[in-house]
Amino acid sequence: MKTLSFLFIVVIAGLLAGLFHGIINVAVVEPYLDRAIGIENQRMFDEGQTQNTPQFWQQFSDYRTWQKEGSVVSGGILGIATGSLFGLVFAYSRHMLPGQNNVKKALLLATIMWAALYFIPFLKYPANPPTVGDPHTIVLRATTYALFVALSGLGAFGFSRLYKKMQNKKFVAFLGYAVFIGAMFVIMPPNPDKISTPMELVNGFRAISAITMTAYWIVNALILGWLWNKVQPHVENQEIQK
Repeated sequence: MKTLSFLFIVVIAGLLAGLFHGIINVAVVEPYLDRAIGIENQRMFDEGQTQNTPQFWQQFSDYRTWQKEGSVVSGGILGIATGSLFGLVFAYSRHMLPGQNNVKKALLLATIMWAALYFIPFLKYPANPPTVGDPHTIVLRATTYALFVALSGLGAFGFSRLYKKMQNKKFVAFLGYAVFIGAMFVIMPPNPDKISTPMELVNGFRAISAITMTAYWIVNALILGWLWNKVQPHVENQEIQK
């Protein structure tokens, strides 16, 4: 394995996919956040927690502009982090994935990791706009979500090892993971907060967030697979010369 070439394509693929994710979030997710924050602002006005003044709206506008610009940067950082994990798993499992084309291999692995690390946890703890939920439970909610993601990911890895060892009964690995994750659904606590924000807004936010995250994994896989075909970091220099 050519380490520098491997690091280059993994970081570039993750960064570009992350920036893409951040940009489309600004375009299609932020409008939902604006509506949710607008409802929260109106609640604060009604309860007298703050005053509806031009100064408030100027500060609010500046803050939201900073948030939106920062979301693109944070998307790139998150892309590098997630893309690095994806690249490491791809390097480890590439020879076990079916097919010869690295783009198809990467798309298959991305589907598996998307399901284990995002979609299945999403079913248990669906995303909510930041203003939804009690601020006092944010640590609990973040911890339980992170734990569920870790359990789902480790479970998928463990049962993938079983899948590799099974000969004629590979379905046992899928069944085992389904039983395991089903048990986690029952054992892990539910979201402790009641949702007072209109469900039309919450469901719209959840749907569009799921679409953009799915797009991130697809883009990351396409770029990584394409770069892998071009750079071939698994091929040593002397092999290329031959």
